[in-house]
Amino acid sequence: MRFTRITIIRIHHPDSDNINEELQYLGHSLGLFSERDKDKSCYRIFVILIKALKTRKQLTSDDIAALTHLSRGTVIHHLTRLMEAGIVTNQKNYYILSVDNMAELVDLVKKNLDKTFTQLQGIAKNIDKKLALE
Repeated sequence: MRFTRITIIRIHHPDSDNINEELQYLGHSLGLFSERDKDKSCYRIFVILIKALKTRKQLTSDDIAALTHLSRGTVIHHLTRLMEAGIVTNQKNYYILSVDNMAELVDLVKKNLDKTFTQLQGIAKNIDKKLALE
C-alpha cells in the first residue's frame, strides 16, 4: 500500500498580490511548511523545484543543497516529506515536481483527498453495519 501524506490547513489568504506570499500561502495551506521550519528550508526547496520545472532542469539533492545553501541532510528530509505528499518524485536520483504547474498541484491534492474520503466513507459504513448502527 502506498501512502500519501498531506495536511490541509485553513489559513487567512494574504491580502497582497505578492507571488512569494501566495506560494507560502499555498504551501502552508497544504501543510508543507510548518512553523517549526524557522529558516523556511522546505519553502526554499519548493521554490527551487518550481524554477527547475520552468527550465526543465533535473536536480539532485546535492544540487538543491548547493542552490539553497542547506545541508544535504536537511534537503533529503524535506524532499522525503514532499514525496510522501505526492508532490515530488525521484527519478534516477533526480528530484522533480510531480506536476507541471500549481493548478495541477491543487488538482492532484484534491484527487487524493477525494479518493481518501471515499475509502473512509466505505470503512465507516462497514463499521456501522458491524455495530448494527445502520
